[in-house]
Amino acid sequence: MTNRTWLITGVSSGFGRLLAEQLLERGDRVAGTVRDPAAVEDLKIRYGDRLWTAVLDMTDAPAIQGVVDRAFADLGSIDVVISNAGYGLFGAAEELTGEQVDHQIATNLVGPIHLVRAALPHLRARGGGRILQVSSYGGQATSPGGSLYNASKWGVEGFMEATAKDVAPFGIGVTIVEPGSARTGFRTGSSRLATPLAAYDDSPAKMVRGIRDPSLPSKGDPAKMAAAMIDSVDRHPAPLRIALGSDSYAYVRQALGERLADIEAQRDLAFSTDLPAGG
Repeated sequence: MTNRTWLITGVSSGFGRLLAEQLLERGDRVAGTVRDPAAVEDLKIRYGDRLWTAVLDMTDAPAIQGVVDRAFADLGSIDVVISNAGYGLFGAAEELTGEQVDHQIATNLVGPIHLVRAALPHLRARGGGRILQVSSYGGQATSPGGSLYNASKWGVEGFMEATAKDVAPFGIGVTIVEPGSARTGFRTGSSRLATPLAAYDDSPAKMVRGIRDPSLPSKGDPAKMAAAMIDSVDRHPAPLRIALGSDSYAYVRQALGERLADIEAQRDLAFSTDLPAGG
């Protein structure tokens, strides 16, 4: 096993914490970003200088650039960048405030864009590397009450997929990770809910109002999912996407099948709008 150095955003909890724990335990180095350094003090005590930390708000673009530059400078080189920090925002579109909309997009979409832009010059200089974007099955399949969360994940997946094509010649691989439900505290801890409007009491969007209920089942084992993300870095070429969890597989497969059926039904219409041959 080759020891590597990883930069991971959001290592205080959830997948970020699990990734950091597994990597440090096997002897790798981790540069992790946090909102509160106290959340990883136990890891600092246990693993010492193999855990480098920095406070970072993913809505602060200049700070992202500064943290990435310092991490590469302090650690000499970083092999893998994992864009993990993010949260869920749920409710019908008009139930959300403008501030909630802006913060969701800034954190889940614009922040990762700046992270990758900051990391790419360093990865090109070292002759390659990997970027992992932690997305969700919500990056390809939509759910009622998830309009802004889906928008952020569909957006970041589009950015990462196109960037993967841009940077492949430099030996940089990009993988989009699409976990299903897992006991990471995503629903019950970091997720935020809109203030309900009575107009949506009979809408499918109402289903998300109970999303923070701890009794709701989660199919995925978060430790296994974190291990699968780590293992993906040893696959060559880098897989563009990996779905984790049977629910993720089912939702994504159904969504893709429906979209394919929709576009195939439009073939004649699409071709009918072309200019005449030779025109």
